[in-house]
Amino acid sequence: MSERKVRVRFAPSPTGPLHIGGVRTALYNYLFARQHDGDMILRIEDTDSHRFVPGAEAYIIESLEWLGIHFDEGVSYGGDYGPYRQSERKHIYKRYVDQLLNDGKAYIAFDTPAELEEKRKEIPNFQYDASTRMQMRNSLTMSEKEVEKLISDGEQYVVRIKIEPGEDVKVNDLIRGEVIINSSILDDKVLYKSSDNLPTYHLANIVDDHLMEVSHVIRGEEWLPSAPLHVLLYRALGWQDTMPFFAHLPLLLKPDGNGKLSKRDGDRLGFPVFPLEWKDPKTGDISSGYRESGYLPEAVVNFLALLGWNPGNDQEILSMDELIKLFSLERCSRSGAKFDYEKGKWFNHKYIQEKSNEELAALFMPELAARGISAEQEKVVRVVAVMKSRVSFVKELWDQSSFFFVAPEVYDEKTVKKRWKEDSAQLLTELAGILESIDNFDDVEATESTVKEWIADKGYHLGNIMNAFRLALVGESKGPQMFDLTAVLGKEETLRRLYKAIKILG
Repeated sequence: MSERKVRVRFAPSPTGPLHIGGVRTALYNYLFARQHDGDMILRIEDTDSHRFVPGAEAYIIESLEWLGIHFDEGVSYGGDYGPYRQSERKHIYKRYVDQLLNDGKAYIAFDTPAELEEKRKEIPNFQYDASTRMQMRNSLTMSEKEVEKLISDGEQYVVRIKIEPGEDVKVNDLIRGEVIINSSILDDKVLYKSSDNLPTYHLANIVDDHLMEVSHVIRGEEWLPSAPLHVLLYRALGWQDTMPFFAHLPLLLKPDGNGKLSKRDGDRLGFPVFPLEWKDPKTGDISSGYRESGYLPEAVVNFLALLGWNPGNDQEILSMDELIKLFSLERCSRSGAKFDYEKGKWFNHKYIQEKSNEELAALFMPELAARGISAEQEKVVRVVAVMKSRVSFVKELWDQSSFFFVAPEVYDEKTVKKRWKEDSAQLLTELAGILESIDNFDDVEATESTVKEWIADKGYHLGNIMNAFRLALVGESKGPQMFDLTAVLGKEETLRRLYKAIKILG
């Protein structure tokens, strides 16, 4: 660690919904910043005006807020280093474009898309670099007057960095160690386009990181090939002494097969790849989100944190505070992490169990209301207490526990055939009499003891009676322990269902 104050940034582009890989990048930045009492910045990189999608920026902010990833400054948060949208910083970038041109570190190029395409056909594996730039239409091959005339005539141009060949460029990566790339394989990337007076990602990113005093750039592995160029840009602008530390995170990989995790994988295997549900403003297509699919935010955070990082022990359930305490870039993997979506469900199950019955009841109440069920909160709390161990999502509580709220109108035919014997009606009538004599159904152990004593005294078959009893109360062979069920239903409802089954099934 350096003595500089830790300042990290998450800098998404508003080109659509935030991918779960981007969420993990934001999370790792957040954990690192909080561990070192640093700042986290939200910057929106919207220099590519053609790919801007309405609503994407608000979606990104809402997603990260839902997950508990909070920013100290940035878009919608304010701060002393703004503006934080790159489209609002045009006047800033032009100054550094001019500096690079004046210092001979960059040059103006007028090549049209058609001319570039011709060169690609002419030269196999063409790239715009030291070996080809003197064959092109640019300020290195044209006189100053020619360049000025073309600009004054309104001809569109780009500004390219001038990379000198034959130099080993060293990138010190906190995850991957020292990475060395020879400059001869790098092309003269476009830094600025006159068509929209905006810089490309490469220049805007460097200028913003420098001016916002970013100390650490923690980003996805896909940006690693850009790192040597960024190192060269820092040098070209004279900022090598304030260059941030780099850390390139491993990719999130498909659950099966090879390659980067994509939305298609989620659609194919039935899991979300976005934090929140997303409706495409152009097509109207809706993509599922973790929130709407019933995942708890703390479960998603815990799940994502362990995809590409380990805490150094066997602990799997980790709160945000514990993650902040344990996180380190040194324990991030260099290789990609398979996206085990089944493990994500497991985490959600674990966090469901850790929530209080009251919290879960509050989450379950809207599900009940949507089905027209009006239930007292006390009853919902009791149902949740009995049934939560069986579910991984709150929405599954209805399928598992609907019989608590709605008495059976019909009885499962297979279960009737298997569980309802010739003497079931007579035995359950006797059972009803025993239950009538019990005053406190809330005392589960006492109710169970009383019923089992009666069965033993009579020499009846325990299984036959309890199976028929369950069928009468639930309508099929499912549900919790019988006397947990009767305690929640209460004496009056238990007996009502019992007599109804006796009458219907005979």
